[in-house]
Amino acid sequence: MKQHIAATLLMAAAVVTASATAQDIVRHKIPGSDFPIAQAVTIPPNATIHFISGQVPPMIDKAANPDTIAAYGDTKTQTVGVLKKIEEILKGMNLTMGDVVKMQVFLVGDPSKGGRGDVKGFMEGYTQFFGGPQPNLPARAVMTVAGLNSAGWLVEIEVVAAKK
Repeated sequence: MKQHIAATLLMAAAVVTASATAQDIVRHKIPGSDFPIAQAVTIPPNATIHFISGQVPPMIDKAANPDTIAAYGDTKTQTVGVLKKIEEILKGMNLTMGDVVKMQVFLVGDPSKGGRGDVKGFMEGYTQFFGGPQPNLPARAVMTVAGLNSAGWLVEIEVVAAKK
């Protein structure tokens, strides 16, 4: 009887272990919301995690003073530029935006918006990459900061990606 119980427990442990290694990355939706972020993301132990450093916008007007917003564009333009850079970095690592599980966004107050972070402009850029045809949503934080290293930068984004 003891051998039968021991064998049953070993088989149960094997099934649990096998199912644990087959787990997927789980994105927990915000209940009752269609807001394009995950409330949380669960990463199984068999996934590889990639930390991508904060990226800043590319210059869009090389003739403009590089310490001005004119050199980089408004918040929406900067957001799209930053996310395109992140997309290229991920591509070089054989990853996609669908592998992003966590995002931290730093917005500088836009003088044309009364010094407040332009969340609307950010969201217009963000939703070009998340929440539309690419449904894998990251957990995300957006914060307004006093400034970034260039007076022309309104946006910096860092991400964490994971893939099984």
